This record gives sequence, C-alpha cells and structure tokens, in this order.
Amino acid sequence: MRYLSTRGGTETVEFCEAVAQGLAPDGGLYLPETFPDLSPLVDAWSGLSYPQLCHAFFQHFATDLPDSDLEGAIYSAYAGFSHEETAPLVRLNDQWQVLELFHGPTLAFKDFALQLLGNLYELQIKKTGKKLCVLGATSGDTGAAAISGLLGKSGVEVFILYPEGKVSPLQERQMTCTGADNVYPLAIEGTFDDAQRTVKELFGDLSFRDSIGLSAVNSINLARILAQSVYYLYAWLKLDPIKREHTTFVVPTGNFGNVFAGWLLTRMGIKLGGFRVATNQNDILHKLFGSGKYELGEVYPSLAPSMDIQVASNFERLLFYFLDGNTEQLKQVMKCFREEGRYAFEKFTIPGFSSSSTTDQEIPEIIQKVWTEYHYQVDPHTACAFKDLPANEPAVILATAHPAKFPQVYEDAGLGRPTSPILEALLDKPPLKYQLSVDAREVRSFIEQKLNP
Repeated sequence: MRYLSTRGGTETVEFCEAVAQGLAPDGGLYLPETFPDLSPLVDAWSGLSYPQLCHAFFQHFATDLPDSDLEGAIYSAYAGFSHEETAPLVRLNDQWQVLELFHGPTLAFKDFALQLLGNLYELQIKKTGKKLCVLGATSGDTGAAAISGLLGKSGVEVFILYPEGKVSPLQERQMTCTGADNVYPLAIEGTFDDAQRTVKELFGDLSFRDSIGLSAVNSINLARILAQSVYYLYAWLKLDPIKREHTTFVVPTGNFGNVFAGWLLTRMGIKLGGFRVATNQNDILHKLFGSGKYELGEVYPSLAPSMDIQVASNFERLLFYFLDGNTEQLKQVMKCFREEGRYAFEKFTIPGFSSSSTTDQEIPEIIQKVWTEYHYQVDPHTACAFKDLPANEPAVILATAHPAKFPQVYEDAGLGRPTSPILEALLDKPPLKYQLSVDAREVRSFIEQKLNP
C-alpha cells in the first residue's frame, strides 16, 4: 500500500514514511492510493476482540511493517485500556447506543490513535536509527494523549503547543504534570488555530524539518485517522445486522479527523448509515454543511474546549474526495481560504452527512437531561451529540471524553462532580510548562535550544 498527498506535489510513499513525515512535503495530507474492499471480511471479523480487529485492519495498510512488529505495537497500545472491550457500546434505549472511547490512559478518544502512534514511532526509530522530534498543537485532549503515548520513549522529543487559559485545568495538568524529560508543553498566546498555524509553518520549513527529524502528532498524521477508523468498524460489527445500514454515527467534531475516520470506511465497502457532525458554538463545519460556505469566524471559548476550532485540518482530506481527486482545484480552494478566510462552494453536498450546533447554554441542560432520562453522565463534548437527535432513528453516539475531565460543568448543572483516580492523582504533582508567544521563529528557537543544549 502506498500513500499520496492531497496536493499532488510529492511522490507516493509507503506507510512508515507517511507516518514519520506526518505532513507531506508539499503541505498536503497523506491518503491511501487505493482502498481494500473489506465487505467480504465482515463475517469473519465479527467475533474479533478490539486488538485482533485492529491488527486485521492494519494488515491492509501497514504493508511495509513486519507483521510481528505490527501485531506487537497494536497489542501493546491497547493493553493499558481499563475496559475489557476497549471500546464498549452502552445502550441508552431501543434506538440509541453510546460508544465509550474514554477508557484509555488519558480518558479521551485520542488515546486510541496516539497509544498506537507512539509504538509506531518507536518501531520507526529502531528501523532507521534516526531520532524523532514530535510536534503538535492541541485544544486539550490531543496533547495529553500524545504525551502519554510518547512518555519516556527513547529517541523521541515531544513539543506540544496549546492555547494558554483555553483548555480545562485538568487537561492542562495532564500535559504539564508528567515529570518526563522528553516532554515540553508550550503554552502559547492565542487560540488553537494559532497554535496549529504555527505548527504547519514549521513543517513548511523543509530544511528545519529534515534537520531535526520533525514528525506530526496531530490528526494530520494518517496513522491517527486509520487507528480511529477501527472503533467505528468495531461498533458497526456489534450492531444488529438489520440495523447496520440505517444507524447514524453522531460525532462531536472540531478538527474533522474523528468523523472523517469513520467516513473512510465507506470507501472500503462498509455500509454505515451516515454521520452527524456535532459542533459546539464554534460551528464553522455546521455552517458549511448547511450553506456551502467555509468561512472563518471568531473562536469563542466554550464548555467543550476541545472543539474550540475554526480551521478544521482534516477537511482537506474530505475535500480531496469531494473534488474527485482534482489536486489543482483543491490547492486553489485552500489558497483562497488561507488568504481570504472563506470559500463558498456552489453546492457542497456529501451523501450521508448531517450536522448540528450546540450553545454553551444548552450543554448543561443536555447533560442534566441525559442524566435524568438515562442515569448516564456525558462530558460536554458528547452532550453536543444529543442536540436535535431524532428519537426514532438508530444512532451510535461517540463519547469522546470522560466526564471527570470537566467537573465544573456538572457542578453548574446541579449534578454531582464526576471523578477519576487518574485525574485526582495529578492534583498533587507540580506542573511544568513553557510560555511562548505564538510566533514560529520563537517556537523554532526554543526547540533548537532544547535539542542542542
């Protein structure tokens, strides 16, 4: 299996190279050159455990990795998850089920990809003998999960940018209280989009990138997308076969990587019933699906901070397919959006997608309602998935984080404060962070100083 760039300006590469690079040299995002047809394998895969399914799935994509290495990386990645099913389905009523994606070490769905990515990086270093410098931006959960997946990994230095004061206190502690010598949490002025833009600018400096072995940990890295495709497939296989093609997956969405991972399965012969993009009040994606206008607006801090994003990086991957692989047209769209902050499509319709937007006022109300009706706690991001959800249609709601990561919201809603031993243990640890301006030159200088003291 080989991988191409959405912008068509670089040669195709194999899986390990796509993972190591993260962002393609031409600034595009990697995608599989072709897709396997998984539909004949559905019956054989139905009874597999989560690690077994993940291994069977990745055998179609990581074709340049020895299978024993691939299997070891996958089983090790999920060995630390706290639930025996890894990604359990919890039924709320006759129509709705919740896919719990918060049983990993940092209590967020990002663990599914980043525990595996950390192991893949380790294999890469073993194979090439070259050290890696991992750089990423986070609106909260990605940073903690990336750090957890890379803690103490030999040959890896980790630099994570996050917006100062715009992640939850516990999310920040997960990044700043590790005590690891190879981790550098960088609190920057501005928003997540500012942090993400800085990261992309640094990746655009190819000489700097090559000199330090820079690799991306954000969902621009294809390995993250493919790893997340697995839990959609796992949940879909557990559904009543009669309902599989009619069940909508409802996905709290900020950077579009999570929902795109599910949609990719439709290109592999898996007939999912559709996808509902659930945004918070920063609803650029909801407006896109409603009006065809992809337009930047101001980012407003919200109760669901991991979705406080306006520039959804993975939208470029979906756009590649919307434009039938026309890389020149894609580059024009992205150039226009970068320079003008907007792009209006004459008609932006992709079968199977719908969307919703939830305000900060509505989030506590939804949390309280779900608790009252189902005696089930949802975090603020997952709460957004319940907005205007049709009661008479089958749905799988992705629970993207543990409620204990956002305790204040529950207190404000008049509910008991959710807790987790993992998070409570962080309260006694001293935080360490580095405060920088949102300036690529300053961030670059900081990285160089730490790599070459």
